[in-house]
Amino acid sequence: MSLDNTYREAMVLNGIQDMEERKTKAKAFFERLNKSELPENFNWASEIFEGIHVKERGDQLALIWTDMDTDAEQQFTYKEMAANGNKFLNFLRKNGVEKGNNLYMLTPIVPETWFATLAGIKGGLVSVPTATSMTEREIQFRFEAYEPDVIIAFEGLTNLVDDALKKANCTPKAKIVLGQKEGWTSYTDMAQENPEAEAADVGNEDVFFCFFTSGTTGLPKRVGHSAVSYPLGHLSTAIIIGLEPGDVHHNLSAPGWAKWAWSSFFAPFNMGATATGFNFTVLDIKKYVAAVAKYKVNSFCAPPTAWRAFVGLDLSQYDLSAMKYSISAGEPLNPEVIDQWREGTGTEIRDFYGQTESTAMIGNPPWMEGKMRLGSFGYPSDMYDVILADDEGQEITTPDETGHIVVRLSNWRALGLFHKYIDNEAKTAEAFHHGLYYTGDKAKFDKDGYWWFVGRSDDVIKSSDFRVGPFEVESALIEHVAVMETAVVGVPDPKRHQLVKAFVILSQGNEPTRELALELFKHTIEVLAKFKIPRIIEFVTELPKTISGKIRRIELRENENGKKGENPSEYFYHQFPELSSKKK
Repeated sequence: MSLDNTYREAMVLNGIQDMEERKTKAKAFFERLNKSELPENFNWASEIFEGIHVKERGDQLALIWTDMDTDAEQQFTYKEMAANGNKFLNFLRKNGVEKGNNLYMLTPIVPETWFATLAGIKGGLVSVPTATSMTEREIQFRFEAYEPDVIIAFEGLTNLVDDALKKANCTPKAKIVLGQKEGWTSYTDMAQENPEAEAADVGNEDVFFCFFTSGTTGLPKRVGHSAVSYPLGHLSTAIIIGLEPGDVHHNLSAPGWAKWAWSSFFAPFNMGATATGFNFTVLDIKKYVAAVAKYKVNSFCAPPTAWRAFVGLDLSQYDLSAMKYSISAGEPLNPEVIDQWREGTGTEIRDFYGQTESTAMIGNPPWMEGKMRLGSFGYPSDMYDVILADDEGQEITTPDETGHIVVRLSNWRALGLFHKYIDNEAKTAEAFHHGLYYTGDKAKFDKDGYWWFVGRSDDVIKSSDFRVGPFEVESALIEHVAVMETAVVGVPDPKRHQLVKAFVILSQGNEPTRELALELFKHTIEVLAKFKIPRIIEFVTELPKTISGKIRRIELRENENGKKGENPSEYFYHQFPELSSKKK
């Protein structure tokens, strides 16, 4: 069985202008797809990207890229994208890289990130997107947990990578640098390679993406997606967004995170659309919205923190008339933000929900525009059998009752759902039980079927569209000689949804002072990515615990909600001008 007709049908589906008809056809489409027998082998890069798009729209733009700091610009057609991916793959093969090998990508928003992703898929490699904000320690952990066979990194990270490789005792087959670095191969050397490459035979359950994701306890887990779960699974994402062939799509997200693969890669390229990438050092919201206008973006996906900033602009100063769809994900948006964006652009921001472990699971598709309830994140995609369940796995059918967001597996296994946590049977079993996949999030639905996000089931912190595992932050703090015990939670914040807050019990002989708080902030800056750094440190003498000695983070969070007035034992990151030149 070939899947090319499935993709063609999805492209036709998203072109239906009658939204009620599109809704009906989408439901029927997923019902057929959920019951379909999948081919044993599937290579999306050769069969869909090249087999459909390069052949049928090879001269259409596939990628528009600009650097917002320098105003540099590059554009690539589907043919050119494929050629660049093939060149990279041929170079890797010359260096002994084989199907199943791990490809670490520590690259910013640059065209080479798209090329390397294409090469990895076509070559049957396991791509490991890694955020460029990672510290040496975080990179070392990843290398020790999942040894790299090949690395592509930008020049500014090569020293960290080399140090991490040495400490992890790893020797990759190839190291490619965007720039120049002794001991590394410059990416410019790829230009001489053959622009044609043979596709690897990839089994439909072969893992081809590995994302490290934070959990409640322990260090990051490895989410393994298959050759089917991401490319085919992201048809749910493309249909919720509403992308059509030829559309110009933009996503404000950085490589290294699943959201980039979702919305900067698979969703647009599944549908024959044009992806865009805007690279920047510091986000200048005026320049960013100007770029969205300049490139006549038709659909725009951004996190809630960005939307809140954008509506503070005078949107009448920008020509956003090409905008058809505006999409948000991460946490619920304030109704006033949606109203202000609609007034400025004529489009409603449609919220949707998914995870690193899945594709778009719940959302407001295009046919919901004008029918949404502000604050609701829609209803389940027909690709997923999403229900609410109680702690025992029993389905909740009563409106307004909070339950776990789960994916039921007994009727069909959702195509976009990840297969396992790599080399971690215990964590996989923890997520899959009662014949359900537990997302770790809670929600409720109203009498009309609209779903409403409630919060995390566990202690993972959601801050500015990032997931932060408290254990990672606690581990960093406990390294400091002055810290005897610590607990980290997320506390409410109007801009970032949650801020990372650390409660610290000091070891004997240390006093809770401003100087010590500064020292602890500086320590975490050295060992954690910037989005994980505590923004608040409170010195305490005890922590609430269960009888068995487990910290009751839920009690810490509840106490935060009831706090009033200033606390002399509490220190905020923004109060320290000494940190202004550090990570912000």
